[in-house]
Amino acid sequence: MEASNKATSIELFSLKTRPMRAFHMSWFAFFLCFFAWFGIAPLMAVVREELGLTKEQIGNTIIASVSITIVARLFIGWLCDRIGPRLSYTFLLTLGSLPVMGIGLASDYLTFLFFRLGIGVIGASFVITQYHTSVMFAPNCVGTANATSAGWGNLGGGVTQMVMPLVMALFVWFGLSDGASWRMAMVTAGSVCFLTGLAYYRFTTDLPEGNFKELREQGRMPAISKTKGAFTQAAKDKRVWALFMIYAACFGIELTINNIAALYYMDYFGLGLTTAGLVAGLFGLMNIFARTLGGYVSDKFVQRSGLRGRVRWLFIALVVEGVALVFFSQMRVIALAIPMMIVFSLFVQMSEGATYSIVPFINKKALGAVAGIVGAGGNLGAVGAGFLFRSEQLTYPQALLILGGLVTLCSVFTFVVTFSPAEERAVAEEHAAAMAKRRAERAERPPLRDLVPGLKHVRPMDALRIYLGVALVIKGVYFITNISELEIRLGEGMGQGQQMIAWSVVFAHVIGGAAMALGFVTRVAAAANAVILLGALVLNLIGGSAEGIMGANLGIQFEMFVLFTLVLMIWRGSGPLSLDHLLRLDSEKEPDLFAKA
Repeated sequence: MEASNKATSIELFSLKTRPMRAFHMSWFAFFLCFFAWFGIAPLMAVVREELGLTKEQIGNTIIASVSITIVARLFIGWLCDRIGPRLSYTFLLTLGSLPVMGIGLASDYLTFLFFRLGIGVIGASFVITQYHTSVMFAPNCVGTANATSAGWGNLGGGVTQMVMPLVMALFVWFGLSDGASWRMAMVTAGSVCFLTGLAYYRFTTDLPEGNFKELREQGRMPAISKTKGAFTQAAKDKRVWALFMIYAACFGIELTINNIAALYYMDYFGLGLTTAGLVAGLFGLMNIFARTLGGYVSDKFVQRSGLRGRVRWLFIALVVEGVALVFFSQMRVIALAIPMMIVFSLFVQMSEGATYSIVPFINKKALGAVAGIVGAGGNLGAVGAGFLFRSEQLTYPQALLILGGLVTLCSVFTFVVTFSPAEERAVAEEHAAAMAKRRAERAERPPLRDLVPGLKHVRPMDALRIYLGVALVIKGVYFITNISELEIRLGEGMGQGQQMIAWSVVFAHVIGGAAMALGFVTRVAAAANAVILLGALVLNLIGGSAEGIMGANLGIQFEMFVLFTLVLMIWRGSGPLSLDHLLRLDSEKEPDLFAKA
């Protein structure tokens, strides 16, 4: 799909332009879909026990969760070409949330399998995310935009491994049984998806110029009838099917690891449910930057070698991914398995970013169809891998070893992805025009000191907020590595509540501390940590004496000082040197920020 007024850069902390609103809404919607899609995975140990599932039946549910997505992605790509990404995402999120909530009704293997199959439909959200960023960003940065939106969305697969056990623990703490708690956790995830679908309709447009419907009425876009045959045209291109196989070898592997990682670490390394979920979550958390890095490197390769450079980088990333997976499969010590998993995850996600940095240049008139077919390849790869993991004759390490060899072999498909001299010239001209526009935009910008007013007038409270945020993050990391010590400090007799509170402390420190350091939702982050610290003070005072406040107990005195500082942050908020301030400036300059027109 051709579109003018595409963004030539990614203004990450801005919401005032249509491309950036689409960027942020698309990655966030995909994040929630991914979260709900794999929300049941870290809870499978509990579900397995309650429903009496065998290894083969668990393998069947894994296959079901990704197989239906093959068809859904093919359909959603066709739908994007016809009605646009805005309506496509709205329909997918609102309707797809129903089986996510409905899985709470599962009472046996067959009903669980049915709902797991239905949940897989929301995996098609990836195609819409890639379509939307492809039509919003120019060739000089589209690889980075696609990779970042998809990577941050895929992050949901890692976050859900960490968060869903805690959500379940929360319901257990409220008095529900384990069986009722995992069901309520899934209802919560589905409800958020439904609300996000409504928000997507309200806050985005299909193209930088507007929505498909209005543009067609104005004669600025071809009628729906003229989009017929786009899917067939894409399906006839051998390059599309080469990328289909390549994506099976990277995204298909990521889906598989998301489904089996928690069980793998529990069964082969003896970790508990929450700890296994935390370690498995590290695989998905690499999406914070790894997929973006893959797209960014691809954008740099294109500057030197054109589209051939993008393909060359994809080959390199895919080969390293396969080799790293082979090594990971042979790790038998947890201290070696985790670092190797992180290296493997890095190249899995860079390969994904490199793949979709090529997709927008295959066929612009059938972008949705191309994105859908290639995206479906990822799910086909997961289905194929699922058969390996459901086999009673193969152990998980053996299945991973076989997958590593297959991924390495799939790198040869990059030699099928070629471009004609005319295509290379056209993209080079478009890239040069985008770079010229970007240089002109930068030349018109004021100096950094004027662009960020906080740099002129830094307040002492800003410096204190940044220091405190960094200190909280460091403390949170310490708690992660010494979680048992934290649980002991909380005392006994709390059951699941003890574990839930311990991890709430960790998240408040790490996530809230990072938010405070950046000055993002500062009051909320400060309030969360103030509540945690107030609880810690109460525990210290109960376990100590009144002399602890004014006497020699410096730890309590320091805690009270930090609490006082947090209260000031809640009262005053963030200063000029903060993301909150930049977002307020955007809002003041754009009073119609979320207007549809």
